[in-house]
Amino acid sequence: MELGLIGLGRMGANMAERLYKNGIRVVGFDRDPEAVKRFLNQGSEGASSIEELVSKLHTPRVIWMMVPAGKPVDDTIDLLIPYLTAGDIVVDGGNSYYRDTLRRAEALKGNGIHMVDAGVSGGIWGLKEGYSIMIGGEKAVIESLKSIFESLAPAKDKGWGRVGPIGSGHFVKMIHNGIEYGLMQAYAEGFSIIKKKKEFNIDLQNLVNIWRFGSVVRSWLLDLIDNALKEKVLDDIEPYVADSGEGRWAAIESIELGVSAPIITQSLYERFASQDGEKFGDKLLAMMRHEFGGHPVKTRESK
Repeated sequence: MELGLIGLGRMGANMAERLYKNGIRVVGFDRDPEAVKRFLNQGSEGASSIEELVSKLHTPRVIWMMVPAGKPVDDTIDLLIPYLTAGDIVVDGGNSYYRDTLRRAEALKGNGIHMVDAGVSGGIWGLKEGYSIMIGGEKAVIESLKSIFESLAPAKDKGWGRVGPIGSGHFVKMIHNGIEYGLMQAYAEGFSIIKKKKEFNIDLQNLVNIWRFGSVVRSWLLDLIDNALKEKVLDDIEPYVADSGEGRWAAIESIELGVSAPIITQSLYERFASQDGEKFGDKLLAMMRHEFGGHPVKTRESK
């Protein structure tokens, strides 16, 4: 089995390494020549252009994209199409919006090219632990890629599978990330309350290790919290939480479907709040309390 991989960032390179170790031939390309050089040092084959990448693969070709969602995916597909032929397969393993995936699949179908959407979870730990892969597309096409998914997953029969037709893989990954937002927010709030209870002087590191084993809230996220506390990395981190976009899409979907999702949406709003350096809304609230009730306000000078 072989595939062409476009996008040799950390996750893409890690996936390629896992594939290579499982006997899958990988030819990689990235817009950054340095990324291709690093890729070559790992023992895989590189290409200096998309045309060269496609030329190094046997038909029917499998092209796996690991590029940022949005325009970069469209641009990559536009560059690929002139060199692909009917029967080739394009896999989008990035965090694309599922509605964009539906549009792209329809366009590729007109050229006889199959598309598969693979929602991939596992981050930088996937190289060691394996990746959870949620796949959308035609059953026969996905079956033809079975050895690739088996190589990337935690085990041949665990952590991967077809969830439905094209678009469903990215749809499920979008909801997966929305759930992730909520879980992370719950841990953050809980530990904030515990830390604030000064009179108990609770050792958070000790508590995390109690919860990690046997507790109903045990999870991989707790393992990561344990590692962060152990390495004292929180001392150097600003309270700014970025959002990848999938939480926004999940919230929009809940509104359009009329499904109540307060945890997912509120966790998204908390991230927005952390990103607001000006805090204009909070300033406005303080001003209103002062104006109607004479309540004191804090100024930069009074802090």
